[in-house]
Amino acid sequence: MTTTIERPAGAASNRERRRDEASASPLPEPPKARRRWGLFAAMAALVCVGALGNVWFHQASTKAKQVVAARSTIERGTVISRDQLMTVQVGSDPALRPVDASQIENMVGKRAAVDVASGSLLTADVATSKNVPAQGQSLVGVAVTPAMMPGTQLVAGDRIRIVATPAQQALGETATSPVAVAAVVVSTQTGADTTGQGAQTIITVDVPTADAAQLAAIAASGRVAVVLDSRDR
Repeated sequence: MTTTIERPAGAASNRERRRDEASASPLPEPPKARRRWGLFAAMAALVCVGALGNVWFHQASTKAKQVVAARSTIERGTVISRDQLMTVQVGSDPALRPVDASQIENMVGKRAAVDVASGSLLTADVATSKNVPAQGQSLVGVAVTPAMMPGTQLVAGDRIRIVATPAQQALGETATSPVAVAAVVVSTQTGADTTGQGAQTIITVDVPTADAAQLAAIAASGRVAVVLDSRDR
C-alpha cells in the first residue's frame, strides 16, 4: 500500500522564491587595482636620467684625449726620464695645449726648462733641447761637507757662490777678502764620507768658461763653502 504525503503549497513556494532571489542577487565585484601614477612617473624619470647620463658619458669620452703629465716632480735643468712621465685622460679644452700622449718619447732625454710639479700636464715649452753647458760655459764638480752647505737642499737652477775657505792665518798676517765664484747648480749627488765629517755632496755647477779653472783649483783644495744667493728661475 502506497502512502502519499502532500506538502503544503505555501512551503514550496517559499523555497522557490528564496532560490529565485539568490540567483537574481548580483555577485560582488573584485576590487579594482589602484594605478600608482607617482611610481610610474618616478620610473619614467629614472629612465630619462639614465639615458641623459649615457649621452653625457659618450660625449665626454669622445672629447677626452690622452696627454702627457709628470709622474713625479721634475726640477729645472734636469734630464727628463721616461719613469718621470705618465699619460692621463683629460677633456678637450682650447685653453690647454698639453703634449699629446703619442709624443711622450720625444720628451725623454730633454732638459726641463722650468720646475714641473708632480701631476702637472706637460706643454711643449716645458722641455728644451738646449745643450748644457752652452757655448762659453763649463761644468765643474765641487765636493762640499755638510757643515759648509746651506741647511736647505740645493736644486737645479739655484744661483750660488762657491767661496774658498783658506787655512787659519798665522799671527800678524793681513786678512784678505775671500775668493768667491758665482755659479748655477745643475745637479747634486751625495758622495761617500771620506773625511769623517759626514758624507760630502758633489755639486755640479755651470760657470763661465773663464772662471772654470779658478773654481776647479778652489774645489781641489777641499776647503770651500757654498752660499745660496737666489732661487729665481
